[in-house]
Amino acid sequence: MSLIAMFGVVAAAGCQKSHTSPVPAQPRSAITIDARAAGISINTSTAKFEVLPSGYLRGYLKLDSRQLTLDDPAAKSPSDPDYLVIAGKEIRDFDLDLAHPQISDVGHRLGPLGKRIEIKSVSKTMPAMEKTVTVEVYDNFPSLALTTVRYRNIGAAAVNLEAVIAQHHDFNASLVDPAVRPFAMWSFHGSSEKWGKDDVVLVSKTFSRANPMEQVMKGNPGTGGGIPVVAFWTGQMGEAIGQLETIPIALAIPVHVGSDERVEAAIELKPEQILQPGDVYSTPVSFLSVFLGDFYEPLRMYSDALGAQGWKIAKPNSADYQANWCGWGYDLKFTSAQMLGTIPKLQELGLKWTTLDAGWFKIRGDWMPRADLGVEGIRKIVDAFHAAGMRITLWWIPIVAEDGQGIDILDNHPYKFADIAKEHPDWLMLDKNGNHARMTSGLAGLCPAVPEVQEYYRQLTKRFISDWGFDGHKLDFAYAVPPCYNPKHHHKSPNDSTQAMGEIYKIIFQTTRALKPDSITQSCPCGTPPNMAWLPFIDQAVTADPVGSAQVRRRIKMYKALLGPNAAVYGDHVELTKIAGANSSNEQDVGRDFASTVGVGGVPGTKFTYPDYGPKLKNVYLTPEKESVWKKWLEIYNDKMLSQGDFRDLYTYGYDFPEAYAVEKDGKMYYAFFAPTGAPDWNGAVELRGLSPGTYKVTDYENNRDLGIVDGTNAKIATKFHEHLLLEIEKK
Repeated sequence: MSLIAMFGVVAAAGCQKSHTSPVPAQPRSAITIDARAAGISINTSTAKFEVLPSGYLRGYLKLDSRQLTLDDPAAKSPSDPDYLVIAGKEIRDFDLDLAHPQISDVGHRLGPLGKRIEIKSVSKTMPAMEKTVTVEVYDNFPSLALTTVRYRNIGAAAVNLEAVIAQHHDFNASLVDPAVRPFAMWSFHGSSEKWGKDDVVLVSKTFSRANPMEQVMKGNPGTGGGIPVVAFWTGQMGEAIGQLETIPIALAIPVHVGSDERVEAAIELKPEQILQPGDVYSTPVSFLSVFLGDFYEPLRMYSDALGAQGWKIAKPNSADYQANWCGWGYDLKFTSAQMLGTIPKLQELGLKWTTLDAGWFKIRGDWMPRADLGVEGIRKIVDAFHAAGMRITLWWIPIVAEDGQGIDILDNHPYKFADIAKEHPDWLMLDKNGNHARMTSGLAGLCPAVPEVQEYYRQLTKRFISDWGFDGHKLDFAYAVPPCYNPKHHHKSPNDSTQAMGEIYKIIFQTTRALKPDSITQSCPCGTPPNMAWLPFIDQAVTADPVGSAQVRRRIKMYKALLGPNAAVYGDHVELTKIAGANSSNEQDVGRDFASTVGVGGVPGTKFTYPDYGPKLKNVYLTPEKESVWKKWLEIYNDKMLSQGDFRDLYTYGYDFPEAYAVEKDGKMYYAFFAPTGAPDWNGAVELRGLSPGTYKVTDYENNRDLGIVDGTNAKIATKFHEHLLLEIEKK
């Protein structure tokens, strides 16, 4: 070796040695745990969670050096929140060994840092049943505690699990406000339980709600799906429980007020499972969260936590924010002439997006045009709207198929038999008895877990978008899929069909986006909250047949929490903001409250008829007087486009008055205030929250009125208004 080579080796070695740095310390969780026989305490930056000797998980919100809770487990005994029902008996006497839990670092589900606690126990009255409770808390989600419970049969005989209860809680509003009764709190219920039922409710002394999730209830067309979350809040704090798996799971979260006036809530599962000796049953991951504010906060946290597990939400495109006219005003028996005759009025009003609604098809499942339209008639309608500079989406229902059983709820005619069901009977879902499983409106359904069914919907989507020229979809009656017991499908579990529902919606969405990037895919869970199974596979949410203005506003807020602050949320037909004879054969939709959509950050829509109209919905005819109102609001919407702004959660529903919403866009703040129901005239102060220090110009942008200057450090103005007030705040 040459001297140069030798020097090079030595020099390199010396240089390497001189630049060696100490290995940086690995980041550690900031969560602390204190485990004692009297209970386990888990402390985070914003919350404290306690596991009591009974197993009850109590949550506290840390706020201004205080620790606030609604949990009141002393109300009942026993208060074990996780238990079994076997042979009609509650097994809830598990003896938890709190003094010797297994504590470890965890970092895989919701982030890189966190703590995991595992506690084992055995039932005193049923020693054959072993229970292991696991609690996980992550630094990225300091106000959220996750739990799973694993039951193992350590005996010699089989055990039939009739029901499994998790996250049982007793909530008491008096703990944070001694002046109120225990049940005095607002609540959010994510179940798709009944068409038109409020999902944001003030709890009363006699309140009770079943809250089924992912269950098609017999005889009720407006059921199934849902967001598996219930939340409760006061003006001081709130708590929520729910399921946090990324797949839909059939369960219920029943809520009722007990005889002691406390609000009881729990997650109820019916596993239909027999545990053989050595077998294990594990509950889905559930959660307890504490928060400040209303239902927006736990829903935002729920969405973010699902996102941390790979649940990806679609991003809206520019088309999703365009105001829409829908042909439903002409009802099922619309004519081509009616649709085409409306085009000049749509052009006058500046509407760019439209929808061909129900009634265009012959049979659900085949989705071919009715005889008087034909494929050429459909193409003629599409081409005419395109020639007028407008886009058009198509109404239909995925998965369902007519099988000659039941009555059409839209026109009371007997269902026919779809060709797709005749040609491929093995594609249909079956119930336990071997009959066709029923879906929404009593329809049969093609099993979404079958690969051939998935391909069918891919080709059907191509037909609508490529062959017929539509620009997207209004997917209606989007509830849930029942379990499938068809032996020819070779399911690992009957729930494979329920959990595969999202695959069909994913295929529709992704195929449509690939064919037409500037398209709209909307899914409507008529009258109820959405299904988390398909929620990631839409780019425009919809308030889904709201019954009145309040539901429009609350559902826009719900979707902004679930899909992000700039989500595109269609406010549905403005006519639905006031309804006479809701959900009856004589329903009259007479609303004109655009402010509840525009001011809150939603996308407006309408179903007016012009020049002709049908007798059932004659009140949607666009009279000259109404036309001036429609024109005014569409101009306001197109000028401000608040739907593209960032929704700001600055007000607590039920406790801040008047009811208020805030949107930030292009460096300005926009506020919408609404008078209480039954008292349309407001006279008092309104508070403009979220402003930084400085002076701001205040404008009533609906009426173009200058309301003066406000100081950002004390942003309150005295005002009078009728029904609503919409403000634009610009820094001077």
